[in-house]
Amino acid sequence: MPYLPALAIKSAWNRRFTLGLILISVALSTLLLLGVERARTSARQSFAQTVSGTDLIVGARTGAVQLLLYSIFHLGDATNNVDWKSYQAIASHPEVAWTIPISLGDSHRGFPVLGTTPDYFKFFRYGAKHALSFAQGRRFDGIFEAVVGAGVAEKLDYRLGDSIILSHGTSGVSLVSHADKPFTVVGILARTGTPVDRTVHVSLAAIEAIHLDWSGGAPIPGVSIPEKYVTKFDLTPKTITAVLLGLKSRIAVFRVQRYVNEFKGEPLMATLPGVALDQLWDVMSIAEQSLLFTSAMVVAASLAGLVAVLLAGLGERRRELAILRSVGAGPWQILLLILGESIFMTLAACVSGLLVLDMLTWISSSWIQSHYGLTLSNDPVSTNELILLAAILLAAATASTIPAFKAYRQTLVDGLTPRI
Repeated sequence: MPYLPALAIKSAWNRRFTLGLILISVALSTLLLLGVERARTSARQSFAQTVSGTDLIVGARTGAVQLLLYSIFHLGDATNNVDWKSYQAIASHPEVAWTIPISLGDSHRGFPVLGTTPDYFKFFRYGAKHALSFAQGRRFDGIFEAVVGAGVAEKLDYRLGDSIILSHGTSGVSLVSHADKPFTVVGILARTGTPVDRTVHVSLAAIEAIHLDWSGGAPIPGVSIPEKYVTKFDLTPKTITAVLLGLKSRIAVFRVQRYVNEFKGEPLMATLPGVALDQLWDVMSIAEQSLLFTSAMVVAASLAGLVAVLLAGLGERRRELAILRSVGAGPWQILLLILGESIFMTLAACVSGLLVLDMLTWISSSWIQSHYGLTLSNDPVSTNELILLAAILLAAATASTIPAFKAYRQTLVDGLTPRI
């Protein structure tokens, strides 16, 4: 019956208010499910691209995930520091090509402060082995010079030449600051989409300089060393937080790892960044699956509402279906009419949800990146998202067989016989 699709469209238009509400419900649930999947995938990609080209991360003996979190993502605290002499011994290993020592423990207005050497800007890589670059300025050379990440500069509206004051500790609100030794912003890094964007970088000597008149994590009463006199002291670090290692050959990674793990000077450990990331995602997998399951249940509830509306509408459409049967529509055509109506609505809802998600991603991607360091994918739709959309359509088609089969069984006599 060539006119059947046209009649179906007119029938749906007459019920546009009810069907529109169901379409919005399914679209929102699809948006939620695809949003969770996109956030999960983007989080994995962002974490995996945070550091590249680093063969080993060395720190005090602890868990591999904890070492990765505080040394790369600046989350949490180290169980212990690494002695400077131990660092020098590891750096002099014949298989080690370069090292990046890092020192953590201070902050600036909630952002972590990282003490390191100029080799950090030379050897640190992220993403597909991209080097750090400067949006403005240069790397630090003087003791009281600082390089800030793009996220820090954007949120705090910093420019080259601005003066900043570091605070002791990693808390967002610190009552103890190094106000007597301010730093000058000499460089602003280009955006990377990694924790580098939310970090203030200074030299290792600077970390030592601001703590010259400190002891036990607090200022020494009655002692204050002015900024102009700090160069008269030995500013070689006594300890550091961790070390990033690059090797001359990847073949030697396990030999160097064993050397560090069996180091006799102090208890240390070395971990491969990729292995630590895998362990981190093993820990996070339960949360991932829980979010996906919750989103799937929301979609199921929306599809159940769709089926309920179709079932409730059959009573009101008895005359309409009976007329279609009387003009030649067979039972299978009635079944396909109800089934096609459901699939079309679900498809429209899926497309609507996907378009809204892409729009929200485009609008909020820069804000999410600057605040959370999460780079959302710019691809319109991924393979996993296509699989989820296909699963939603299949579920809708399966659930809609209930009202479709009921309409199929509805006889012409039942349709034309008024209810008493």
